[in-house]
Amino acid sequence: MTDTLPTFAETEDEISLLDLLQVIVDNLRLLVLGPLVAGLLALGIGVAMVPTFTAAVKFLPPQQQQTAAASMLANLGGLGGLAGAAGLKNPADQYLAFIKSNSVQDTLIERFKLQDRYDTQFKVDARLVLTGSTRATSGKDGLITIEVDDKDPQFAADLANAHVEELQKLLGKLAVTEAQQRRAFFEKQLLQVKDKMVAAELALRATGVSGSVLKSNPASAVAVVAALQAQMTAQEVKVGAMRGYLAETAPDFKQAMAELANLRAQLAKQSQNTPKVQGDAQGDYVVKYREFKYHETLFELFAKQFELAKVDESREGAVIQVLDAAQPPEKKSKPKKALIATIVTLATAFALLLFVFIRQAVRHAGQDPASAPKLHTLKSSWRKALGQPNSN
Repeated sequence: MTDTLPTFAETEDEISLLDLLQVIVDNLRLLVLGPLVAGLLALGIGVAMVPTFTAAVKFLPPQQQQTAAASMLANLGGLGGLAGAAGLKNPADQYLAFIKSNSVQDTLIERFKLQDRYDTQFKVDARLVLTGSTRATSGKDGLITIEVDDKDPQFAADLANAHVEELQKLLGKLAVTEAQQRRAFFEKQLLQVKDKMVAAELALRATGVSGSVLKSNPASAVAVVAALQAQMTAQEVKVGAMRGYLAETAPDFKQAMAELANLRAQLAKQSQNTPKVQGDAQGDYVVKYREFKYHETLFELFAKQFELAKVDESREGAVIQVLDAAQPPEKKSKPKKALIATIVTLATAFALLLFVFIRQAVRHAGQDPASAPKLHTLKSSWRKALGQPNSN
């Protein structure tokens, strides 16, 4: 009895496998010709489809690096920190976002008249089509690749290269790198201080007092006070900026506070040592002269840092460096006829094989007295779900 059960089970398995093989042989023509016809049909459709070409451009984005002026910002401290202390954690991701931005895409849409080319009524729809046909990726080597798909190989290459050109124009308007941030900051401050310096110079001339009348209060002493005031202003800006990212117990913050206190002490001492000037005209001249020297000193400080930032910006690589410009592709990228035909053939073969197995199982169920009522109930429910009358 024990030896009989395994033999019976093996016989059942063997019969089941033979039945499956018999089903495949009975439907061999369908299982062979069906996938073959589907594959040939897919191949024909692939041949009839308009080919798509992909053009790619590779470039090196601007690189962040330590600049020479960064070491000199200790003299202005917070001015430099406020100008560009924050570095970019992942510049490549930011440049990818710039490429996909509405600013770049809208410029490309207007430049190449993409609404007419893509046959879209609204610009937002043209953006969607442009986004779908454009891929921008960054590699571990630091290079960014832009791929553009189009039915015209020359247009695909032109559009890919135009992405880099418009990105370069956008970067020219934005302060992205550390040197660019400092350049933009000092440029703004330079214009503001210049206006104030011009106003102070005009006020100085309006007093009508020449420097020869200041024998009791030399101009050099006034200039020293103005210079100390300018340095103290710069140090106060430094301390204010450091409060945003340093605790008051930090050594750098304590040192900055000590330098500020020292400048205040020097200014107070120099102000006490400066002789008093007799006469309203001379006193007014001293005030105007001190104001002028104060703004003049700030202007010189900002001008120096502005020039250093411009030099660092040009050396830092604010210009995008194109490694491989996009060329009109010689071969199409899509559709891949062989791959499509192979996938359709395999998918059809699997679907037909599943179909013949299900059909054979339904036939056996209809011949089995135990399964026939269940099958009849299933057919009735199916007809009811489709809204068809049941046939008795």
